[in-house]
Amino acid sequence: PALPHFSDFTEMMRALGYPRLISMENFQTPNFMLVSEVLLWLVKRYEPQSDIPGDVETEQDRVFFIKAVAQFMATKAHIKLNTKKLYQADGYAVKELLKVTSVLYGAMNTHGGERADLPEEDSSKFKFDLGSKIADLKAARQLASEITSKGAVLYDLLGKEVELREARTESIARPLEINEAEKVMKVAIKSVLEEVQKTKDMLNNVALDEANLEAKIEKRKLELERSQKRLQTLQSVRPAFMDEYEKIEEQLQKQYSTYLEKFRNLTYMEQLLEDHRRAEQEMFEEAANMLRLVQNRLKEEEQHLLKSGSNDDSDIDIQEDEGSDSEGDLQLMRHHISTEALLQG
Repeated sequence: PALPHFSDFTEMMRALGYPRLISMENFQTPNFMLVSEVLLWLVKRYEPQSDIPGDVETEQDRVFFIKAVAQFMATKAHIKLNTKKLYQADGYAVKELLKVTSVLYGAMNTHGGERADLPEEDSSKFKFDLGSKIADLKAARQLASEITSKGAVLYDLLGKEVELREARTESIARPLEINEAEKVMKVAIKSVLEEVQKTKDMLNNVALDEANLEAKIEKRKLELERSQKRLQTLQSVRPAFMDEYEKIEEQLQKQYSTYLEKFRNLTYMEQLLEDHRRAEQEMFEEAANMLRLVQNRLKEEEQHLLKSGSNDDSDIDIQEDEGSDSEGDLQLMRHHISTEALLQG
């Protein structure tokens, strides 16, 4: 049958005797506490002896509660609930709650004629007492399963009855010979006696093995005690070379500290030497550049003097300029001497 409209949910809950007033505004936003309370009340209404826990504090408890209620309704009332919609606790959860409330409301209406004569206060106390029928239902299910298994075994045995009947008839028709029966009994007795003797031999071997194991255990215990005593003596005795070892260790610490100091000094000196070499290299390069500049300047002056000397044609001018030429020669000589001194340096 089609499910009723959402507005009928509150009326059904009121008719079933729910103690609180419910409106559709309570389900505008997810309200899991109200949904869990309604579900637990419906389960108790359907079966008062149900043992579904009502703890819904954590997420895991809520999931377990929804699964337990859905499984209960599926097994007991054959009502399939959508656990995801119930967990949403909103308008979609009301659709799932209507499945249960409609069944309970319909069952209550079937007894409407009987409840018409009851007072109004008694009608609110109407309960579906199915607890007394649960034990009978479980027993009936167990008996049904046992009957099915026994029937299957019986069917297999009846299928073999054709062959077994012939063998049984042949065995019964054959006359019983005393000598043969006595021979078979003697053989059986002999085999049983052999088994008994083997068992006795095994017991004797077990006893011997146990004695050997106990002797080995005692021997190992004595060895362990001797080893422990020897270990204690070795731990208590101080080695002969321990004093010398400690002295050498102290000297090693001193030598190591000295080594560290010398290593730091050596590293520092190497760094200073590298800086000094770098400075000398820079000075040498600077001196070489200066020398190159001086040489270039001297060459330019010599070329200038040669050009000025070639332009003088008269001997008079030469005689008049002897004094000045001699002075220029002296300056040139001084430049050459200074250049040679720089080169030697």
